Amino acid sequence: MFDEPGFSTDDDLDPDATLLETFVYCSRAAEGVDADEVSRLVAFSQARNVARGITGVLVFGSGVFFQWIEGPPAEVRTLIANLHGDTRHFDIVTLDQSIDMRERLYANWDMEPVEADDLREVLESALESAEDDSNVAALNRILGHLASGPFPSIGRR
Repeated sequence: MFDEPGFSTDDDLDPDATLLETFVYCSRAAEGVDADEVSRLVAFSQARNVARGITGVLVFGSGVFFQWIEGPPAEVRTLIANLHGDTRHFDIVTLDQSIDMRERLYANWDMEPVEADDLREVLESALESAEDDSNVAALNRILGHLASGPFPSIGRR
């Protein structure tokens, strides 16, 4: 049974593998959230999340967040609940959520500024595979936001 594809024995596991929950999402920044606010958020989150065993990457550009989070399942689920209650963003779209025995992809917490075109490619790809109607609608709103031009004032109005 364990020799079938998709199954592994303890002998097959990488010694650095651990049980990790992954949560990947995108969202739109609320009014007043800018690169400086995001930098403060990253600095605060880095210390708090690393202490909880959560790592990942946060990408912010053109008023859109893209985040990959990984860590112990209970801690990640607590963070997901906090993210959904955070007023600094809205139109949260889950792009991936899974639990796997693996090595971390992001051992350090980072933020990367990106251009709207880079985000657009990721979001268009997500839209192609989106099955949930609310995610499709939110992705279309985010893509519309990116297409609306310069962002002197970003976020919800």
